[in-house]
Amino acid sequence: QVHLVQSGGGLVQPGGSLRLSCAASRSVLDNYAIGWFRQAPGKEREAVLCIASSGGTTYYTDSVKGRFTISRDNVENMVYLQMNSLKPEDTAVYYCAAPGDSRCLQRTDDFSSWGQGTQVTVSS
Repeated sequence: QVHLVQSGGGLVQPGGSLRLSCAASRSVLDNYAIGWFRQAPGKEREAVLCIASSGGTTYYTDSVKGRFTISRDNVENMVYLQMNSLKPEDTAVYYCAAPGDSRCLQRTDDFSSWGQGTQVTVSS
């Protein structure tokens, strides 16, 4: 069973930075990719970034390239989403999720295990 626990998030001014964390067991990180998704009010859930168990990363949306990065800490058993140069349009509930695969799959429906979600609000 894949159990993901998120932390981080909150309110930040435009141009600021936040780091989200997703805790998982070592076996999960060794065997599954971890993706980050977000859902803004009134919009569908959007895939943002993913890191495969091999360490390779996949960007799902061009809007975060150059601003967001994903990383994994195999000592702390964490996956991080570092968000820089935040914009009001980044405001959303952010989720980490794992597919039943070591690779970063393309469809949101392929991700079967989800964290609890955390609110990120970018506003002055």
